[in-house]
Amino acid sequence: MKKLLLLAIAGAAAWWLARQPAEAPRERDGEPSAFTAGEAEDRIAVAFANRERGVGVEGRGTVEKLLGDDSLGDRHQRFILRLPSGQTVLVTHNIDLAPRVEPLAVGDTVAFRGEYEWNDKGGIVHWTHHDPAGRHPGGWLKHEGRTFE
Repeated sequence: MKKLLLLAIAGAAAWWLARQPAEAPRERDGEPSAFTAGEAEDRIAVAFANRERGVGVEGRGTVEKLLGDDSLGDRHQRFILRLPSGQTVLVTHNIDLAPRVEPLAVGDTVAFRGEYEWNDKGGIVHWTHHDPAGRHPGGWLKHEGRTFE
């Protein structure tokens, strides 16, 4: 009975979160975001469940796989992060606008701020860099005490 009640509460919470408008991370007093780590991860889970696109997200994960650079058009460093929830996201970091994250190895922890785009494999996080035109919220990657934006 307790399991059923917990399941009902979790379902109601997921439904409520799904009905909330998409919200980009906010800056406050120089801090990177007003989201807590749990809220950030929940936002990504909700965006994945609802097949959302263009959602401002922030979080952290462990590098699961390094991929080759995408060199069609703007060049992007690519790697897969596993979030604490178990979900994976593909990070595509524009290395024509921001420095490459180096050194980077499987097992490293990377924090991120960017824009989430749904796909059936877990999603993509891009816009992990500044916008030279100033029309888009800036993102970043953080690794071993360095910020790449």
